[in-house]
Amino acid sequence: MEYAQPLVSATFPQALRERRARRRLSQLELALRAGTTQRHVSFMESGRSTPGRSMVVRLAESLELPLRERNDLLLAAGFAPAYPQTSLQAPALAPVMAALEHILAGHLPYPAIVVDRHGDIVATNTAFGWLTEGVSPALLAPPINAYRLAIHPDGLARRILNFPEWARHVVERLHQESVRNPDERLAALSAELAAYVPRQALSADHLGFAVPLHLQSAAGELRLMTTVTTFATAVDVTIAELKLEAFLPADQETAALLTRKA
Repeated sequence: MEYAQPLVSATFPQALRERRARRRLSQLELALRAGTTQRHVSFMESGRSTPGRSMVVRLAESLELPLRERNDLLLAAGFAPAYPQTSLQAPALAPVMAALEHILAGHLPYPAIVVDRHGDIVATNTAFGWLTEGVSPALLAPPINAYRLAIHPDGLARRILNFPEWARHVVERLHQESVRNPDERLAALSAELAAYVPRQALSADHLGFAVPLHLQSAAGELRLMTTVTTFATAVDVTIAELKLEAFLPADQETAALLTRKA
């Protein structure tokens, strides 16, 4: 079992200020959430006050930081990290992986995948293969990145009938994640994929986040919407960063077509 290491080294005052600014919270708002005073937050951010471990944990919780960043904040304050980071192949996580496989199988005949924080696929159900018809073998070589698979010209892009809207939806979501929780690899991936998105005006009825995937397949057109599930109570960094993305039929025709394919 390992503990996540900080991405960037920073003093605790700097780390606290940066994270509070990213969350767009005032010192008073953070103080109220953490059960302390604005004066105390100000002193911690200026280095005039050194917080104890419990205060750092409360600040991290109040900022709603991912577990990886909570470890970073603890390390910046001079404390040991609190949350382990276990390999997915470790025996300790076997029950978790078994549960995920059960959920994936239970979602059939509809496609579903599990991705890590960078969008690399760690598990799929058998229906996922129906989405990857005609995809370049290079994009299907492990580790398969779900975001690149969806947006790359040699991936699903050529078969997505509403590609401008869908691609912008995916890229904007990825960009917001990289801004909210900075990560060099995620930022680089976001920049790469943004270059594949057509620069054109969206239609007047564009709904932003509510963008279904309209996909051409050998068996007919599929209209799919997605749901994302996370482990809200995970205390391991690896598990907390996993996302289960499930595709659901957006109309009866798609439901019938997927059922027939199964």
